[in-house]
Amino acid sequence: MKVLILGGFLGSGKTTALLSLARFLVANSSSERENKVAILENEVGEIGIDDKVLATSGFAVSNLFAGCACCTVSGEFTDAARKIRDELDPEWLVIETTGIAYPESMRENLAAALSLASRLIVIADAKRWTRLFAAMNSLISGQIVGAEVVLINKCDLADDETLAKIEEDIRGMEPRTKIFRVSAKAGIADKIWREAAGMGD
Repeated sequence: MKVLILGGFLGSGKTTALLSLARFLVANSSSERENKVAILENEVGEIGIDDKVLATSGFAVSNLFAGCACCTVSGEFTDAARKIRDELDPEWLVIETTGIAYPESMRENLAAALSLASRLIVIADAKRWTRLFAAMNSLISGQIVGAEVVLINKCDLADDETLAKIEEDIRGMEPRTKIFRVSAKAGIADKIWREAAGMGD
């Protein structure tokens, strides 16, 4: 099971990006497994999972579309990740963090508890970056640290000077990260998701 952790502050566009990522992974899977992708939500996001919800031992599962299941968890997320691995056996597990989580800590917990390696993808909000970074520098920088890829979302709502400053801020926190300017609402190119998922490594 390959694991991607999708982080970012509240309102950054994680859920929209998440659906785009899940569809990309399903479309580009060569696996014969029934579940190509499982999504583990650490909070109830904008995705509606009302229909066909099955409550099982602390998490609920709903089929979003063919080959993709969405799970919400109450309790320890590493326990839910273990159950998803053992019971759903997906090719990919995508974890959407809460807006105030530190993705690097979640990666460390997964590695310690389940010996699972993961990649961190963080969504940055171009529209609100300057205000959020000034008000919550510690939280925002803590979410960026360790990320393999940062997607600067809502890039259509910021000018080039602002976007360049955001990239500079991000590189100051995580020099090795790869940065892409995107608009999740307009659609994210497959080549960006391929890079984010580490499929070109």
